[in-house]
Amino acid sequence: MLIRKLFKFENAHIVRNCSSDRCKRSIHGHSYKVELLLKASKLDHGQMVYDFGLLKGMIKDIFDSFDHAICFWQHDDSAYIEACKTFSARWVALPVSPSAEQFSRIFFFLAQEIMKSTVTQNGEGDVEVYSVIVHETDTGYAQSFQEDIENEQMGLLRLDQIVFSDQVVAEWSDPEMYEKLKQGIKFINPEVDLQVKV
Repeated sequence: MLIRKLFKFENAHIVRNCSSDRCKRSIHGHSYKVELLLKASKLDHGQMVYDFGLLKGMIKDIFDSFDHAICFWQHDDSAYIEACKTFSARWVALPVSPSAEQFSRIFFFLAQEIMKSTVTQNGEGDVEVYSVIVHETDTGYAQSFQEDIENEQMGLLRLDQIVFSDQVVAEWSDPEMYEKLKQGIKFINPEVDLQVKV
């Protein structure tokens, strides 16, 4: 079974090396919609794949990091990167281009890493990220799957290669959460007092 959670954010970027002059030469922004699809073959004690409320925690904080931020490819011109850092308190440095395609991979990867580091306590089954869809415009989106995360041609992803600005980190409910994630520290979901015995 699949469930879907929708996230929204506003973001600015330049997509270097693309065909469109407007996209590759000028900073521009989009109103993004991110669909996170989780799958499982077993339901939890609440008869859910995964409680939507749990997705309002760390995953929401990480996805919200991209809101009102500028994203840049770490291989871009150093003067441009320095200008991004100087004139925007909220920025995210990426090891890949901030295209819709790579955004879908980044969000898949981040959600997957968080899910792998989460200890569930309500009878959840084999919950995992099935897919991520990133809508860059009303007419265009990119969708990624597990095989895209593992595809070396698309660029290997590691937690330590994704860098969030100090302002972004300061706005998280737990400013240490990303460091904990990188260190492999487990996140524990709340215990549930069952009203109906199953």
